[in-house]
Amino acid sequence: MDFTFSPEQEDMRVTVRAFLAKFTADGQVRAMVEDPRGFTDAWWDEVTDLGWPGLLVPERLGGSGLGMVDLTVVQEECGRLPLPGPFFSSAVCATLAVLRLGEDDLGRRLAAGRVRGTLALEEGGSGDPLDAVGVVARPDGAGSGAAGPEAATWRLEGVKPLVLDGHTADLAIVAARDPDGLAAFLVEDPAGTAVPALDVTRKMARLELDGRPARRLGPAGDQSALLARVRDDIDVALCAETVGAAERALELAIDYSKARVQFDRPIATFQAIKHKIVDMLHQLELARVGTHYAAWASDAEDVERKRAAAMCKGFVGEASAMVTGESIQVHGGVGFTWDVDCHLLFRRVKQDDVLFGRQGWQRARLADLVLT
Repeated sequence: MDFTFSPEQEDMRVTVRAFLAKFTADGQVRAMVEDPRGFTDAWWDEVTDLGWPGLLVPERLGGSGLGMVDLTVVQEECGRLPLPGPFFSSAVCATLAVLRLGEDDLGRRLAAGRVRGTLALEEGGSGDPLDAVGVVARPDGAGSGAAGPEAATWRLEGVKPLVLDGHTADLAIVAARDPDGLAAFLVEDPAGTAVPALDVTRKMARLELDGRPARRLGPAGDQSALLARVRDDIDVALCAETVGAAERALELAIDYSKARVQFDRPIATFQAIKHKIVDMLHQLELARVGTHYAAWASDAEDVERKRAAAMCKGFVGEASAMVTGESIQVHGGVGFTWDVDCHLLFRRVKQDDVLFGRQGWQRARLADLVLT
């Protein structure tokens, strides 16, 4: 099977990389670390003008109608910065959710960039994030006859401790438990409280749902299978971003090893450094091919899609943590300093690893899928 990208996809990569290059040149990535919002309205306007919020949205809803393989190209480039701001939380997480839920109107709004969304799913734990959902949804006015999915308004009780951009999003898709099982609910203006995160370039918020009004989204009944598919596709997108960060970390290590002179010669000539670089490349390429296969399997609705997603998320985090960590080691003492980008890439990789299903659970899940 040929896993190379099409000429159109490679052209898209060139365009995306050229656009993102100015964020590094202008120092915007580091500037947004200190910004409470993590992005500026001018930046979001630029992204919207390029059509990025609608990359995954069908053309009939005002989007570009691209798939997971196309998104992989964009995500790899975003990981190389690493890109701050709500592109991932809104154009990927929230958009994947509303499209699977069949919420066309929300899809149009997100594609147009008029609103920014996020997905409030995780509540902690090391297993399946869907199993850990404890937020409860109750029909509003349950004592006066309103009940079931047809109730116009629901009330949510519980906490989502880590929501991507939950303090700046205009709406949140919240996973909660109702009388039918697991379901998705729309919360307008979530207004979460910002919380510290390992990845200083990606903002997190705590969302307290004490009686917050919400509207049930999607089909009636238990939506566990639907949300599991959303989780898998988000995992693949995260892995693509992680691969991009690891690729950039390897490039930085190679460039530094050529420039750093010790004992009157570049450290790139030392056998120990050569071996380290080769090991990094090996891990990166394994992570890359696994991610590309998982993206293709999702687009093709292949029978191996679930296995591919679990295998991808179970391996890529560990491999990329090795690559970005070793990049710091190649840089030596300066690799631990704020002035070098190595730590930003390491932080992004480590945080991506634990989001939407950690590698330990993914490997256990893969074993179950192989044995069944």
